[in-house]
Amino acid sequence: MFQATTQVRVRYAETDQMAYVYYGNYAMYFEVARVEALRSAGFSYKQMEEDGIIMPVLELHSQFIKPGKYDEILTIKTTIPEIPGIRIKFEYEVYNQAEELITKGWTTLTFLKKESHRPCRPPQYLLDLLRPYFQ
Repeated sequence: MFQATTQVRVRYAETDQMAYVYYGNYAMYFEVARVEALRSAGFSYKQMEEDGIIMPVLELHSQFIKPGKYDEILTIKTTIPEIPGIRIKFEYEVYNQAEELITKGWTTLTFLKKESHRPCRPPQYLLDLLRPYFQ
């Protein structure tokens, strides 16, 4: 299983009038955490797209436990629970500065050939980077 953590500071524009993180922004936080988690493993989304593979989101699930608040630093723990096939699942846990779990969720993405939008296997270099975490 692969895990990584990312931190984000809640900006004023990401909150509602109660100074709570607007729920729709958690999808953006999940994306930031996903990209940074893969970057920490040595993987580049940009390179994958240049190589002709894209990864659209198929599913998004969120469970809100407590509110994130303006100016807090949130820690997002991202997990890839299994080696990817034509789909890859990311699980997220978001913690506030008091280290309390405030949100959790998951996304499922798929690998597509950029020119045809047909499903494909993940890039071999991604599998090579992730395989040691699953042995």
